[in-house]
Amino acid sequence: MQLDPAVLADRIRDVPDYPKPGVVFKDVTPLLGDHVTFSTAVDWLVTRFGRGTVDKVVGIEARGFILAAPVAYHFGAGFVPARKAGKLPGDTVTATYDLEYGTETLELHRDAIAPGDRVLIVDDVLATGGTAAAAIQLVEELGGEVVGLGFLIELAFLAGAERLKYDHVALLTY
Repeated sequence: MQLDPAVLADRIRDVPDYPKPGVVFKDVTPLLGDHVTFSTAVDWLVTRFGRGTVDKVVGIEARGFILAAPVAYHFGAGFVPARKAGKLPGDTVTATYDLEYGTETLELHRDAIAPGDRVLIVDDVLATGGTAAAAIQLVEELGGEVVGLGFLIELAFLAGAERLKYDHVALLTY
């Protein structure tokens, strides 16, 4: 698949001092709002992992949902939302982790992943790696097999990939 990273990068907006001073937020909504770049990003994630290799796709709240759902559809796999604490009804498993600007808790439904399910974890940005590491922890706790992680953006200067024990891919690296 031909991919021009410059076209994709042009659709990502930097928002300085959001959500707090000193943080430069990578706003992917312009990329998502353009059908060509959005479909290119989804197709790229699917081809990186190969059809038939995934049973469940975990999308991390909130922008990870937007990417993970169409990826799951293309795989013929189930979609599993990884939500912030208190957002899922019923029995959940939880993991608490550090962000570059705070602490957060991530949850999955206890029955969302069966032992042996092959799971792809998808999010918009890999920053410090805390969110992705928490998602890995939850998938493993439920008996799932993480087959990889996919991101639109990796902020390499934050060294988040060092916290991940599985292969990952990112469409763009800053």
